[in-house]
Amino acid sequence: MTKIALVGSGLIGRAWAISFARAGFRVALWDREPAAPEAALGFVSEILKDLAAHDLLNGATPAEVLARIAPETDLGAALADAAHVQESTPEDLSVKRRVFAELDEAAPAAAVIASSSSALLPSRFTEALKGRARCLVVHPINPPYLIPAAEVVPAPWTSAEAVERTRALLVEAGHAPIVMQRELDGFVMNRLQGALLEEAFRLVDEGYASVEDVDIGIRDGLALRWSFIGPFETIDLNAPGGVADYVARYQGIYSNIFEQTRHRADWAGPVLERVLAQRRGRLPERELAARQLWRDRRLIALAAHKKQSDREFGK
Repeated sequence: MTKIALVGSGLIGRAWAISFARAGFRVALWDREPAAPEAALGFVSEILKDLAAHDLLNGATPAEVLARIAPETDLGAALADAAHVQESTPEDLSVKRRVFAELDEAAPAAAVIASSSSALLPSRFTEALKGRARCLVVHPINPPYLIPAAEVVPAPWTSAEAVERTRALLVEAGHAPIVMQRELDGFVMNRLQGALLEEAFRLVDEGYASVEDVDIGIRDGLALRWSFIGPFETIDLNAPGGVADYVARYQGIYSNIFEQTRHRADWAGPVLERVLAQRRGRLPERELAARQLWRDRRLIALAAHKKQSDREFGK
């Protein structure tokens, strides 16, 4: 059974543990804080119950999945025999450089070493390493046990073999890898999300729509299609002749809109007061944690629905 070493047992590390263990991998869970792996197991055991209730454990029981995860207090023991090392430490460049130097020295020579970084380019913390050809970023969309997409981001010196091994591992683990051809600030997901957020803030800042109306446009509009097809497939299906026909029909509209997006709303400026007032009017701050739990349960239900729909209609 292939072993995965998870370095860092916080929010992302424990989520990776669920994802990999559910897929049948042996998982070693280590953290610089000795008590963190055991605490993470407590969280994992609770989530596994919800996943089992929605048939999201690939036929295994929560106990069987939990048994595949071993908390380790010794880094060397966690790394021993690992085929893949997934680092999930704080988003701090100096921390990443120190941790990756340590992992490059201690991890098995054949292991790929990946960072869960959501923003730091792999070239910024792997350049000086002897084993830099095996280092890259694998950025999950949280939580990875419910959202399968994960970004594979190579540094300029990452080997094609390391990229392919990582892609294949993610597929085996039930993920949908986004394999970038080269690194770029924001990767793919944050650039797409950022483009949407820029327009959302601009619409509110310039007084065209309320916060809730923008959310309705996504929640009860575009996201219904986007939950099973992406933007390119959307436009391919939205014109009789496919994507070329769509471009011929509608590019002029979007070209005109683009000229109107040159102004950038300052997210921390006056618009923030309106966004906060409208959001807190709908959801008081004291209810955020409960709503987050509601969100996660809806994601579990959606994942179960998509699994059933894939069986019935195909992907």
